[in-house]
Amino acid sequence: MAAISTKRLTKELRELQANGPPTGIGIVSIDNFECWLLTIEVLGNTLYEGEKFCLRFRFSPSYPIESPEVTFVVDDKWAAPVHPHIYSNGHICASILGNEWSPVLSVVSVCLTIQSMLASCTKKQKPQDNDRYVLHAPLSPKKTRFHYDDDTV
Repeated sequence: MAAISTKRLTKELRELQANGPPTGIGIVSIDNFECWLLTIEVLGNTLYEGEKFCLRFRFSPSYPIESPEVTFVVDDKWAAPVHPHIYSNGHICASILGNEWSPVLSVVSVCLTIQSMLASCTKKQKPQDNDRYVLHAPLSPKKTRFHYDDDTV
């Protein structure tokens, strides 16, 4: 019997292939059901106009019951956006990736939420505790207990 994640990701992949990704979202790699790479751009007159970022989705066999691990790719080609809820190592402090995750959410809805989060940002700045967090952060942001108290940026 296929894992629940395989069934769900097959459905999401089929929808992406049939409809194409939403505007501002691009597919880099969706070769397997463990890790997908997608690009994200914020459209319109925003602080991030003209910038492109890459998101990595890692799926456990329990997806969509369990949220995916979502991070911005940080390497020689890609950087994380400078944003109060995004650490320079690519970890994202967003409640939908933690305690507000719901199985009705999808890869596309997460991308659109992050796109919206970037579009509504009024000041490019790193999180206040960026340097300390990055120095001590676990490899997976899912092992971090983020405190979600600011949805104004």
